Amino acid sequence: MTSKLLRISARWGAVAGMLAFIMHVVMFYLGRHPLLVSPFLDFRILLFGVFVYFSLKEFRDYDQQGVLYFWQATLGGTIVVLLMTTITSALLFAFGSWEKAFVTGYIAEMTAYLKAFPKEDIERIGKDIYERNLKGLPTTNMWQLTVTYFTQGLIIGFFVNIIVSVILRRQPKNQSI
Repeated sequence: MTSKLLRISARWGAVAGMLAFIMHVVMFYLGRHPLLVSPFLDFRILLFGVFVYFSLKEFRDYDQQGVLYFWQATLGGTIVVLLMTTITSALLFAFGSWEKAFVTGYIAEMTAYLKAFPKEDIERIGKDIYERNLKGLPTTNMWQLTVTYFTQGLIIGFFVNIIVSVILRRQPKNQSI
């Protein structure tokens, strides 16, 4: 039972990871740097939701006769999230190491974004923090971007996984006479 859950989740997670990477590359070449999208508007939220949902639904409906416990849903969803995030992060690291404009474009666009901050926002977050971040930006490398992407993916995926797991769980009905 658990091995089927792991296999199904691994398959869906691998497909999701490849699709997310392709979407990042397409965004980059269309002129929108994928790592500058706000985490609240990140397409990973939708991608996690769709792939966790369909992997758990497949397991529940085809292998469990309609029964899915919360622990099974959480485990399966976690595997999808971990695999998707790991595969996408690894491929992004390789892509960013190969395509030098990926990191330099990020630095240039982020610098322009930070310099356009209104004075009120700078005062709200703190002038020293703002200046430290702006000063450290030119030394940003692909490894730092990858770790940030991976961490954000795990956090986003954790919450999406919990929501989808609660929605899809289905306990067996008691058949009392």
